[in-house]
Amino acid sequence: MSSDFETYEQDFAVLTAEITGRIGKVPKLVGDEKKQMVANVEKQLEEARELLEQMELEVREIPPQSRGMYSSRMRSYKQEMGKLEADFKRSRIAYSDEVRNELLGDDGNSSENQRAHLLDNTERLERSSRRLEAGYQIAVETEQIGQEMLENLSHDREKIQRARERLREADANLGKSSRILTGMLRRYIQQQIKLV
Repeated sequence: MSSDFETYEQDFAVLTAEITGRIGKVPKLVGDEKKQMVANVEKQLEEARELLEQMELEVREIPPQSRGMYSSRMRSYKQEMGKLEADFKRSRIAYSDEVRNELLGDDGNSSENQRAHLLDNTERLERSSRRLEAGYQIAVETEQIGQEMLENLSHDREKIQRARERLREADANLGKSSRILTGMLRRYIQQQIKLV
């Protein structure tokens, strides 16, 4: 079950990396090249959405005790998908800005510098958010492992308490048996003394 999910996960990672690369090229293209690139990105975004749906179906098939880790991964993949769609929209707007600047005769150097600066900042933010998401996933997985360990320890404690109770009962029974045998031995000795 989880192996299918991981296969979809790998396909999603490869696909999103390709989409990210193509989105970066969209503002630099013109005419038919740009249209073709936009069409390719839209097709790949649809494929990525389908992969997410397949992954969600796989998560539903996973037993509830193991589902949490996969659900948190799904949340981060959906966020990544949303970011890709937003970046794609921005890249198309950036292209429109360049065309407008050319038509109006504006000098695009300062806006290009600002755009480059904004893109750098966006990339930095995305890297940071990916690190945060990875840290969150590790924290969730660690919490689940800790919970499982606590449950196991609780079961072991119950077993030890039951074994201790059995030992107390056995000890009490041995004490009774010892007293009975001592009493029988006394009576036997007293009878032997009377016979003598």
